[in-house]
Amino acid sequence: MRQRRLMNQINVVPYIDVMLVLLVIFMVTAPMIQTGTVDLPSVANASNVPTQPIQIEVAVDGSLKMREPGGNARNVSLDGLVAQLKAAQTENPQQAIVIAGNGKAPYQTILDVMDRLQIEGLQKIGLLVQSGHK
Repeated sequence: MRQRRLMNQINVVPYIDVMLVLLVIFMVTAPMIQTGTVDLPSVANASNVPTQPIQIEVAVDGSLKMREPGGNARNVSLDGLVAQLKAAQTENPQQAIVIAGNGKAPYQTILDVMDRLQIEGLQKIGLLVQSGHK
């Protein structure tokens, strides 16, 4: 009796059958898929340009300065700062606030200012960072 030789090739016929069945399924179901519409905003419905943030500067000695958009920086106390920021956000709820600390200012002072603003219920508070310093 002759020995049977091993076949060292892959039989691809079953794979072709499965691929053709999947192709038929996709061809039948593709026309049934409903397309969605996207309502894009028009220029007339565009929101207002965001306002520049109010900048709070923390100096090395812990003193605070408030710089409004387009204005000069002026010294303020923490209580006066909170009152002015509340008034600004009441007038414009989208008004952002950024805290800028001097590089040598104690970080705890910056955190205390941020914490106080959050306790008072002010929104949109962030930290201002300068890029490019190594």
